[in-house]
Amino acid sequence: MNETVLDYFIKALVLFTAVPVHECAHAWVAEKMGDDTGRKQGRITLNPFAHLTLWGSLMMILVGFGWGKPVSVDPRNFKNPKKGMVLTSLAGPASNFIMAFLAMIVYKVLAITGVVKDNSTMQMVAMVFLYVTIINISLAVFNFLPIPPLDGSKIFNAVLPEKWYFTIMRYENIIFIVLIILVYSGLLDAPLGFLQGKVIDIMDFLTRWVDYIMIAVTAGVSV
Repeated sequence: MNETVLDYFIKALVLFTAVPVHECAHAWVAEKMGDDTGRKQGRITLNPFAHLTLWGSLMMILVGFGWGKPVSVDPRNFKNPKKGMVLTSLAGPASNFIMAFLAMIVYKVLAITGVVKDNSTMQMVAMVFLYVTIINISLAVFNFLPIPPLDGSKIFNAVLPEKWYFTIMRYENIIFIVLIILVYSGLLDAPLGFLQGKVIDIMDFLTRWVDYIMIAVTAGVSV
């Protein structure tokens, strides 16, 4: 029962942090590139209720796969439409990678301190940050898939001829349904798990300095 409650708590935490940051990042970068559609719609905010949808939120809480309200973007407002679209699309997953990086730092600080002090509460909180790290990485990796309507498709489509782009977008809703089926069937588990594992390894390497600092600090304190 405790594990179930913790699982729901972590999903809710990610829902009310990762999703708003992700969507806000899209709107903020779009404005920097010349399109203020997101600002006019009130999307440059970390208020989760400006970004969440009922069904996307329920799916995230219940099964761990959900979505936020897409940020409207008008490429015609960009000074450079292709560059603007690529950077705006990259902003969402990039924000999740940044959150994962920061969460992993907090996790390592709490985990090492908790082990040294034999503090089970601190270790449990550390695990929450570990799960937040993993889920943010999962969201970022998933969104990088070049499948409509994910961010990766917008990055990929930016380099396609317009004829191909509009042909693909015509079937966006059908492709999205197929994507959901693939997710729930488990057919994407292996490739996504592989990619997520590699990113976690990279994050661990980039935050290795935290391990060294904390080990040195705790060793000094224990002495």
